[in-house]
Amino acid sequence: MPRSLDYPDMDKILSLSKRRGFIFQSSEIYGGLGSTWDYGPLGVELKRHVKEAWWKSVVVDRDDMVGLDSAILMHPRVWEASGHVENFSDPLVECRGCHRRFRSDQLSEDKCPECDGTLTEARNFNLMFRTYMGPVEETGQEVFLRPETAQGIFVNFPNVVNATRKKLPFGIGQIGKAFRNEITPGNFTFRTREFEQMEVEFFVKPGTDEEWLHSWVQSRFEWYVSFGIRRQNLRLRRHDPDELAHYAKDTYDIEYRFPWGWGELEGIADRTDFDLQRHDQFSGESLSYFDDESKERYFPYVIEPSGGVDRATLAFWLDSYDEESEPQIHKKNNKEMLESFLICIVSLHRLLWQCFRSVGMRG
Repeated sequence: MPRSLDYPDMDKILSLSKRRGFIFQSSEIYGGLGSTWDYGPLGVELKRHVKEAWWKSVVVDRDDMVGLDSAILMHPRVWEASGHVENFSDPLVECRGCHRRFRSDQLSEDKCPECDGTLTEARNFNLMFRTYMGPVEETGQEVFLRPETAQGIFVNFPNVVNATRKKLPFGIGQIGKAFRNEITPGNFTFRTREFEQMEVEFFVKPGTDEEWLHSWVQSRFEWYVSFGIRRQNLRLRRHDPDELAHYAKDTYDIEYRFPWGWGELEGIADRTDFDLQRHDQFSGESLSYFDDESKERYFPYVIEPSGGVDRATLAFWLDSYDEESEPQIHKKNNKEMLESFLICIVSLHRLLWQCFRSVGMRG
């Protein structure tokens, strides 16, 4: 059936998410905590099916992929080697009047968007959450909540090679939580400080990386289309040279047309051999690869498709949301109404109908 709403009303989405048990404000009985959300009985089922669909497509159905589940807390030297301690920051400004804080690179004018007050000079604000390992903060070791799952894959590269005997090209997939102390989170579950990633690190021989980058860009774009997201609501955007991450040679974003504008669903980056080289240098352990065919040793290049579970779940939800006139609603039974609500998911995996049946809810 055709869907009439190009831009769902986010106020309606927020209201519906609570009433139907998709997403609740975290710690709501205490007034909530900014940009933190809890997935309810239906939301957790929908999110789980998104992750399972990704895992099946990216790991299970490919013979050049294996999985991993690495720890959230890692040795602090990992983040020095990766460049996160030095480079993982956003430019922060503060209003001298209302003391609200903003990312300076997201402001169109040199004044506070809330009260028109003057702003401080921009300073770099590191986005990693710090904590301490040990019973006493003063003597404990400073550690970080991981800002990405990728580094757990990189430091385990030699372990996976030795355990699986995989030959290049091959990849390692992982789904897990990451944490970023964002200056300006918002737009519901789109940008939060705690989120879940679906990441692949695909290791290839240097010189073949551009071919593999374009292959992954195409396959990941079509994955969203295959599960019902309309092509007109998706686009590819290549990063300009001045916006590339410190580790990236080239990057493409798969963007979705959210009600507030285009936003990243997934990034596919050519990370070259930056990470393996750095961990080799900082750890003193070899992370190079010996190629049995060419009889040479080198550091593989890495293609990284990295998507957000929460963003993908939100995009599927928004893209399938529809409203019908009152007379049409009265003509429909409960199952038909549910299928029209999340038609793009239900049509392939019947996700929402399974969600409702699993918790015994009625419309």
